[in-house]
Parts: sequence; C-alpha cells; structure tokens
Amino acid sequence: MTTAPTRPFRFGYQSYTASSGAEWRDKARWAEDAGFSSFLVADHYLGPGPALTATNHPVQDIAAVPAMAVAAEVTSTIKIGARVMCIDYRNPAVLVKEMATLDLFSDGRLEFGIGAGWLQGEYEAMGIPYDPAGVRVSRLADVVRMAKQLMSDGVVEFESERDGVGVRAMGFEGLPKPAQRPHPPIMIGGGARRVLQLAGREADIVSLNFDNSSGKIGPGVPISGADATDQKVAWVREGAGDRFDSIELEIGAYFTVVTDTPEAVAGAMGGRFGMSTEDMLAHPHALFGTVDGICDELERRRERYGISYVTVGDAAAKDFAPVVERLTGR
Repeated sequence: MTTAPTRPFRFGYQSYTASSGAEWRDKARWAEDAGFSSFLVADHYLGPGPALTATNHPVQDIAAVPAMAVAAEVTSTIKIGARVMCIDYRNPAVLVKEMATLDLFSDGRLEFGIGAGWLQGEYEAMGIPYDPAGVRVSRLADVVRMAKQLMSDGVVEFESERDGVGVRAMGFEGLPKPAQRPHPPIMIGGGARRVLQLAGREADIVSLNFDNSSGKIGPGVPISGADATDQKVAWVREGAGDRFDSIELEIGAYFTVVTDTPEAVAGAMGGRFGMSTEDMLAHPHALFGTVDGICDELERRRERYGISYVTVGDAAAKDFAPVVERLTGR
C-alpha cells in the first residue's frame, strides 16, 4: 500500500477517432464541460488492414499533433495531451519543438506524454526499426533528458548513441519556450520494471500500462492485474526515491462499463482473456458497476495503489461523466 499523500481525483478522456473536424471540436468541448481534467489522444498511425489486425489495436484515424492543437484551440481550461507520444515516430528534437509550441499556444495546458514505443507491427508496417526493449528504453531516457534541456534556457549540447540510433541536439537553443516552466508536466507510460523506474526518476506523471512486451494488445491483460499493479507501483517508487510523493499515478481504465450487472459483464469480458470474474472485477484497468459502485472502487484503488488519475475512452465517457462529477465536485 502506498504511503503517499492522498491526491484529489483527476479524470482523462481519451479519443482515437473523429469523422470530421466538427465532431472532434465537439468532443473536446464536451469533455471540458463534463469536468474531465484532460482530453487525450494516442500516437498511432495504421488504418484498417492486415498489419493493424495482427496487433489487435483499434484504429486511430487522426494524427496526434494536429488533433491536440485543434482541441486546445476550442477549449480554455482542460489539459491537452497524448498517452503517449512514441519517441521513434519522429525526430526527438522535432517532437520537443512541437510539444513546446503546443504548450505555448494553449497557454500552458499541455501534458507531455512520452514513451519508448511498443506496437511492433506498427513499426514494421511503417518501416521503422524496432529495436530491443532495452535499447528503446535507454533511448527514451536520453530523449527525456534532452527534452528538459531544450525547454530550458541556453544552447544545448546533447548527443548520445544507442546501437546506431542517435539522440542529438547540438549547438542551438530550443525554441519556443513552453508556457509552463521549466517544462510541461512529463508523463512517462509503461508496464515493465526498467521503464517504470525511469518514470520514477524523471516523470511528473507515471502512466501505468499493461506489460506490452509481446508487442501487441492482448497477452498483457491477464498478467497486469491487481498484484502486478502493486509491483509496478513499487518499481516507480524504486526509481523515484524521495520524490515519490510528488509523482501523480495515472492509469487507463480501458474496460469500463457503467452497469447494474457488473459480475455478468466482468465475467463475459474476463472470459476473453482467460480470467475469472473476480480477477476481472479487481483488474486496475477495468471498472464495472453502478456510479456508486465505481466511485467506491476508485476510492479503494487510490488507497491501495495511490492512483488518482484515471482515463476512460469514447465508449464509456458519457456514462462515466457522473463519476467525474461525484469525485471532482464539478
């Protein structure tokens, strides 16, 4: 059990899709009006086809950076971000400049989510080398350090090399400076020991994810349950040391259904992953129940794990809004 001070709840709304600009703008405005703390995208690029089908990942039909910019433009208070930007999908210095610009233009509303990348089939479909996990996590550590330097004052002299893939920013000052100083809150996402220890050392927000070492969605679900989440929090604590209490813990409640029959829903969903009803009900990435029941469960999980920031997706957001109102006072 965590001993960190109890943080107030925050809730994110994550969306992958929009059929038009009007729909996307309406989603962002609705999320802000409903009391969500953040409006979030992911960073994926494959449309329908065999490459995406093999990963078990849903389609994201919009690109992250312009979607974040449009959402920021039509809102005024909600945080804008991604869970999380993949360091290998664009030059790291370009990524940092884009994020700093978004923070500047949104008047300091960016949450800078960043990760090592994990969806192997997406890398292969786009022709991006998929390095071993250790190399990707080491590169993530370099990119985070470089990002902090680029968002600070002065000329940057940063260069590293990871198995032939370098992270470089040499002989120039990073511009623009973000509105939030010294940098926007950095969210690092992951589900394995080394990346979560890194997150403990470097992040302001740690996004607890499945163990996605398989490189696709599915196998990580049954091995990322309640006890595994205790272990993940312990890994964050190992990396954080004395700064653990300053870190916000976030999780994606990917399997969320507001219902009067939680056991039946959890049993059906758990069966897809070879899990019992009880284990599915307790799964930290799942929420099943009435508004009252979900609120009680979130309170229990905050006490056990220290998780105070919970993100839900499109399918659950409207039904979940009363939970947001109840636990945030909005």
